[in-house]
Amino acid sequence: MITVSNVRVPPDYDFTDLRDVCASALNVGSEQITECRLLRRSVDARKKSDVHFVCTFAAALSCDENRVIRRIKNTAKYQQPQMHTVTPNRDRTLPRPVVIGFGPGGMFAALTLAEHGYRPIVLERGNAVEQRVADVNNFWNNHLLNTESNVQFGEGGAGTFSDGKLNTGTKDCRQRTVLETFVKYGAPQSILYSAKPHIGTDNLVAVVRGIRERINELGGQVKFGCKVCAFDIADAKLRSVTYESAGERYTIDCDAAVLAIGHSARDTFRLLHDLGVPMEQKPFAVGARIEHSQQFIDRLQYGRFAGLPQLGAADYRVSAHLQDSRGVFSFCMCPGGTVVAAASEEQTVVTNGMSNSARDGDNANSALLVNVSAADFGSDHVLAGVEYQRKIERAAYRLTGGYRAPAQTAEDFLRGAVSSHFGAVRPTFTAGVAPADLAGCLPSRVCDGLKFGIARFTETMPGFDREAVLTGPETRSSSPVRILRGDRCMSPIAGLYPCGEGAGYAGGIMSAAVDGIRCAENLML
Repeated sequence: MITVSNVRVPPDYDFTDLRDVCASALNVGSEQITECRLLRRSVDARKKSDVHFVCTFAAALSCDENRVIRRIKNTAKYQQPQMHTVTPNRDRTLPRPVVIGFGPGGMFAALTLAEHGYRPIVLERGNAVEQRVADVNNFWNNHLLNTESNVQFGEGGAGTFSDGKLNTGTKDCRQRTVLETFVKYGAPQSILYSAKPHIGTDNLVAVVRGIRERINELGGQVKFGCKVCAFDIADAKLRSVTYESAGERYTIDCDAAVLAIGHSARDTFRLLHDLGVPMEQKPFAVGARIEHSQQFIDRLQYGRFAGLPQLGAADYRVSAHLQDSRGVFSFCMCPGGTVVAAASEEQTVVTNGMSNSARDGDNANSALLVNVSAADFGSDHVLAGVEYQRKIERAAYRLTGGYRAPAQTAEDFLRGAVSSHFGAVRPTFTAGVAPADLAGCLPSRVCDGLKFGIARFTETMPGFDREAVLTGPETRSSSPVRILRGDRCMSPIAGLYPCGEGAGYAGGIMSAAVDGIRCAENLML
């Protein structure tokens, strides 16, 4: 097969029969296309009067493919499939490896180990996804927080209650394995070719359950409600892992454990630090969620083409640099989505964003974040970033007197006033909102950065500061620590493999899943 790239396709093209557009790009008759497959599709909306798709196709021809390549050599070439293989060397008679955490990193680490015959034992502190959904809804509707099973903890990790975005800046060939695995267990085929693939929360629930069932079928064991509470480390080597379940303690003898604990496992960070596991402070970002009408974002991005079903709900990405060199930027943009209550500790307020696969909600939401670092934490203690987050989250709880989030129109935020009403954009925060000035919970440097960013983004996105609602705080953008590891993904404590977003080596579902595969491969060597 050959690939042809940079193919311009009209925004109303239905993509049901690819042969015509592929034949036109290759300058051959459609009858000479024996097979055609879409490899990549993105939207070019730089000119609002000329919005279109840019596509890459793979095609098999009945004519001379070499001649076609020579004729359009700038865009056509032979397809070179990416291959990724690993040859395990670890003795399968050794103690079964343990995977701690069942978010994307732990899930793909466990699946990789199981597929190679190592029968991993997975310890997840939260509940299976079926019960976890009930736990989350109970918090959203009744403000009854389960601190062990919530938006942060449980099967699938924090990504299960998100947009399920899979785009990443990494170029690792393992990405294809991740995408194909998600499709195998129920994700839409479109993630294989979309430039900005997403699964959606509604699909993720079924996908993660399918992966769990496969791990168990292969001899692994995924255990829920199992919180790791101790590690036996002697001579800088892992000897065993102890966990609590239903009020009892159990110990697993092991010499290898993947630490895929997630960015909110603050008690586990403390446990590891007290044991002397090397780690360091890590910069992250803090801010609030901003909501606009999705129709407004569609018109802003697509102009007269807004509303075309082929284009779907529009997204955006913005960034700017402040005078003190820190950045302010959008993050985890959720078209047609909802702002969700994501607390994992009592008497704290945390926001995040979520979309279903259809992205058909009335509002678009995105985190607006400002970079923070050790200079902001006020201490050189490794866990100072955790306390910085916690201080903000508790202040937000006090500001509203409960789990409702403080909310404010963007215009009122810019002038420091409590909003008397929210206008046409109704806040979607799942636990409810209360009018309040976000300056009452966010540090002044963060507020100043957000105000600068909103003003700057309005210059290129007219109206960005009007008919917009801010809900905060957003504090869990990434891990506040990095658990140190070497070239083979192993901690200086032999047998510990820090993995994924919580360990400081990923930023999102895709990069965490790739890191899970990478850690499993190194464990098997």
